[in-house]
Amino acid sequence: MAVPTKNIPAPDLVPVRRALLSVFDKTGLVDFAKALTAAGVELVSTGGTAKTIAEAGLAVRDVSELTGFPEIMDGRVKTLHPSVHGALLGIRDDADHAKAMRDHHIEPIDLLVSNLYPFEEVRHSGAGYASIVENIDIGGPAMIRAAAKNHAYVAIVTDPADYASVINALKMNLGSLSLEFRKMLAAKAFARTATYDAAISGWFAEALDIEHPTWRAFGGRLDQVMRYGENPHQNAGFYLSGDKRPGVATARQLQGKQLSYNNINDTDAAFELVGEFDPARSAAIAIIKHANPCGVAEGSSLKAAYAKALACDPVSAFGGIVAMNRILDAEAAEEIVKIFTEVIIAPDATDEAAAIVAAKKNLRLLVTGGLPDPRAAGTTVKSVAGGLLVQSRDNAVVDDLELKVVTKRAPTPAELADLKFAFRVAKHVKSNAIVYVKNGATVGIGAGQMSRVDSSRIAARKALDAAEAAGLAQPLTKGSVVASDAFFPFADGLLSAIEAGATAVIQPGGSMRDDDVIAAADAHGIAMVFTGIRHFRH
Repeated sequence: MAVPTKNIPAPDLVPVRRALLSVFDKTGLVDFAKALTAAGVELVSTGGTAKTIAEAGLAVRDVSELTGFPEIMDGRVKTLHPSVHGALLGIRDDADHAKAMRDHHIEPIDLLVSNLYPFEEVRHSGAGYASIVENIDIGGPAMIRAAAKNHAYVAIVTDPADYASVINALKMNLGSLSLEFRKMLAAKAFARTATYDAAISGWFAEALDIEHPTWRAFGGRLDQVMRYGENPHQNAGFYLSGDKRPGVATARQLQGKQLSYNNINDTDAAFELVGEFDPARSAAIAIIKHANPCGVAEGSSLKAAYAKALACDPVSAFGGIVAMNRILDAEAAEEIVKIFTEVIIAPDATDEAAAIVAAKKNLRLLVTGGLPDPRAAGTTVKSVAGGLLVQSRDNAVVDDLELKVVTKRAPTPAELADLKFAFRVAKHVKSNAIVYVKNGATVGIGAGQMSRVDSSRIAARKALDAAEAAGLAQPLTKGSVVASDAFFPFADGLLSAIEAGATAVIQPGGSMRDDDVIAAADAHGIAMVFTGIRHFRH
């Protein structure tokens, strides 16, 4: 049963005579406090916030004057008191509330300025358990929720970015704030505490290794509002979760126009893929289009790797995303800018490379400071009607798998190296995925088909097109190896790959018809290994 209401209408304009300021992030605090004082607002504050305000030469009352009780327990208990919460929750036009405030000498608070202990930052800093727990704010969220609930009479400010708009609104309304403005502040406040609690509950689930908590919450802070989503009729925004994994969300954009929804999605796919390739072993380039790779290669340099990756599908690479596992240098930059490219993402870039990219004013250049760890645990989330699908990140790495040779012929060392390369790439291709590789470069990629044999044929067809574009006598799939992200349900997909010229195959295995597929491989003298792990990617 719902809590009954007295249906007292909220006033439009509420004068701001007293403000309580209690903030961890003191950005802009002194200037804001000065502006409030100039507007005739009495300042009440706590601990370090009060000290900062007083040191600026402003009059400020300590919250203990309101409560008649000192801060105790290292500041854990300072605002959790009826004189504070009564001042925030009291309905001023309710006779019973007003009498209670008078009887208990509770002075109303018209404006609460509060931001929270930096739990999200500490959580991702590598701090220990006790330090993380100590940064769970209690008094802040309690006050924020109280003020936000009573937005009919109280304004709540949780973000220093809103200080200027509050002062401007006070000036426009001669020292008052409107109901509409208070509602917007309250909505933002509830979203902030919800995101904060989501971070805490998510951390506890990780710390206690609870895979599927009964209640699951996800939160983020708006980073940018986009022109549109996947299509112009859809609106979109980009939210940051606070996870420090190197990638598009944590990157610095050195130049170029704003990233679009599709740019961010594709750039994330590109950098996650290139993160599979150890930069200490070799340079690697991944070219992505519509979240699928159209060319991936290793080389002695980024320039060499780019040339090999581009050769796989030069048509699709136009307007694509280019990701690399090493610092972007001038040689590679000169090659990349020769065709239209949407985004370049790299761990870093030399000054010379950045200058070359800068000549293309719309080309975005992102630097991340590092590569994503393909072995790291994590969580992915996908929305469906009425719910969320939540799963652990696919952090299986082919180098860690025990490969089982199932054919009469074992792969040669060169074939085995290419097979591992192909399976790394297949992990990042939409299912059904078929990837042909030769000499450390993709030479044909088939993605997202309803039938695995169709993916195999499409990859072979693309290889033929690339060969024609390069003036080659035959496609590079001749003498290549092939990877499948899941098992071959029938021998037809394998036979299609053999027809394209593959000499070795890597696949998970596990089909009811594995024996038929192995027999087909043996009949054609090709090598095949099973991984025991599949990489569906929908």
